[in-house]
Amino acid sequence: MELLAPAGSPEALDAAIGEGADAVYLGLKDFNARLRSANFTYSQFEGALKSLRRMGKKIYVTVNTVFEQREADRMYQFLKYLAGQGPDALIVQDFGVVEMARSQFPSLRLHASTQMNIASARGANALSRHGVSRVVLARELSLEEMKSVKSETNLELEVFTHGALCISASGLCLFSSFLGGKSANRGMCTQACRRLYHCNTDGVTGNEGESGYYFSPNDLQLLERVPELAAAGIAALKIEGRMKSAGYVGAVVSAYRLVVDATASGDEEQIRQSIEQGTEILRNDFARPKTQYFFNDGFSAAEIDWLNPAQDGGTGISLGTILKVKGTDGERRALVCPPRGMSLSARDSVRIHRSDDSDRVTHKLAFVKPEGGNCWISAPEGSLGDSVYLIQTKEMRKRYAPVISSNTGGKGPGRDRAPSVQIQTERQKTHTKRGDTFPEGLYIAVSRPQDLYIMQSSRPARIMLDLSAKNAKYLLDENKPPLPFKPAEIILTLDPWFPQADAGYETGRVAGNIEQLIEKGYYQYVVNNPGHFSLFKGYEKVKLIAGPWLYTFNTWSLSFVSSLGADGFVSPLENNRQNLERTLGVKSRSGEKKGSKKRHSALHSKFFITVFAWPPLFNIRANLAHVLDIDSFADNKDEAFSLVTGQEGSRVYPQKPFSIIDKIPFLKEAGFARFIIDLSGPVLKKSNYRDLMRAVKMSAPLPHASRFNWKDGFFSG
Repeated sequence: MELLAPAGSPEALDAAIGEGADAVYLGLKDFNARLRSANFTYSQFEGALKSLRRMGKKIYVTVNTVFEQREADRMYQFLKYLAGQGPDALIVQDFGVVEMARSQFPSLRLHASTQMNIASARGANALSRHGVSRVVLARELSLEEMKSVKSETNLELEVFTHGALCISASGLCLFSSFLGGKSANRGMCTQACRRLYHCNTDGVTGNEGESGYYFSPNDLQLLERVPELAAAGIAALKIEGRMKSAGYVGAVVSAYRLVVDATASGDEEQIRQSIEQGTEILRNDFARPKTQYFFNDGFSAAEIDWLNPAQDGGTGISLGTILKVKGTDGERRALVCPPRGMSLSARDSVRIHRSDDSDRVTHKLAFVKPEGGNCWISAPEGSLGDSVYLIQTKEMRKRYAPVISSNTGGKGPGRDRAPSVQIQTERQKTHTKRGDTFPEGLYIAVSRPQDLYIMQSSRPARIMLDLSAKNAKYLLDENKPPLPFKPAEIILTLDPWFPQADAGYETGRVAGNIEQLIEKGYYQYVVNNPGHFSLFKGYEKVKLIAGPWLYTFNTWSLSFVSSLGADGFVSPLENNRQNLERTLGVKSRSGEKKGSKKRHSALHSKFFITVFAWPPLFNIRANLAHVLDIDSFADNKDEAFSLVTGQEGSRVYPQKPFSIIDKIPFLKEAGFARFIIDLSGPVLKKSNYRDLMRAVKMSAPLPHASRFNWKDGFFSG
């Protein structure tokens, strides 16, 4: 079983290898999900690769972000460079990277990032057929689910075992992006989940109630479960932490090295002792409180020990709050109260959390002076009441032998142009007389069957209905009252979270429902996970739309998803106008003036544009109703959100919707003809629907609505 460690910097690389990691994963300056870490220059990467080959260690490069169409050439150049260097694998998220790599650079070995949201054998096997050799499973799985996945796939499985967690299911978070374009899918996550929020009493912004760190989970630690993971056939144990210090990486790797080696020996007493020793090492990893998360079915109410709104989610050992401040710039000092028996030293590192959670500042101590049970420390930042955490001691700065022994002077990628790519589904190749698959017009998406009765007056082109377990049961009920829309007028939308419990080949709950629904005439579906496609193999009449959670930001990802069997595509909710036009090849006719009618590509008839939605910002597997007694909350800028909980999980929605309904005339002029009004999520009211349809008819902008990324695109500063 491989022990895989993070290397966010050359120093962390030295610590990981020095403590016995079998492999490391690292990012270069572009296209990786930790752009805020130090990362590696091309010269450093080439030096590390040369040294690790000599040591018999493996090196994986993270290319785990989505790329826009304008970046296709750069991605092609990057992959060509990596193919020439020959790392042991790339860890990838974008299906476009998979398509480009397998078609242009087949020597590259590919591992599916946890951001791909693979939680089932169906998902893993879909990727296996397209050149992926290992899947990093979503973190929200129990041991039994991991075992079940392994029993139904031959792919290598990699599992996170230690480090920071996300409250949202892997790859399904839009929170940071919605708040300012800093997308987790682009390596820019601002960790909005760990901020301080306050409850909105009566759901009114400004009526501030009790505050808390509602969505800041504890840190994962599965040290004592390593023997069970080995027995389950897990190929690699992954430590999270490319943003962490070399001291942290070294300590965690050393603890897991002990247990992995003991597990390999098979000696029960040695395993027990190694777990005790490793646990003792990890007591000083300066991280958050620990949890085993979903390992023991942690999505049930009784097992949610991984969320504590009373703690601020900061890392390190608490030194309390700042009691006094004195001095001026350059000589500024703060009085803190360390735990009894703890002594601070100059060159220790602390992190200061603002009491209003507006900022977090890291500082290396230049001055320490005990005073009674308290201690004065240097503090260029911080005010009374701010929290202070010790995050690293000078003793943790252990020196390791440098891995990078020489500077190779790496030149990096060249300037090649990416070739064009064909977008044609296997289904289209065999059924060339299908014609226009979906009618033009408005598509209204809702969460509940009862919402369909509200739609009767407007009769949209199609209804999109969430295919939850509850809704499936209702649709299959022979005794239900007749619905106002026929099955042929309803498109069923599958949840992007597709765990093994739903997807199992023999016992999956969703698979059986799909077969029965098709028998009842439900032939149209929105699929949001690569594992969904296999549910429809052999059903000739079925039409599939690739949903927004498949992140088709470029022609290469469109090509990949098409090859899985998609007949249409919903533009990602994070997409922007410029990227959409580039992807679909929208250009003004040669010689025509700016603003003239534009050419329409063949893809336009396959594309759906969401023009109104409450985007789900967090997709949480657990029902948080028993942990968080709130339904409305706000941040320190009074940006308000709703928490919707239920047996199938919890979601956070903005109270300010996304809307570009006033842009529909311009989108029609650009060749688009299928528009989604997404009313799923919050409870739908008839009056709200009537007002919205009136605004659509008038092409009027909605007050107090967000444009999301539509105008400005992803933040790239």
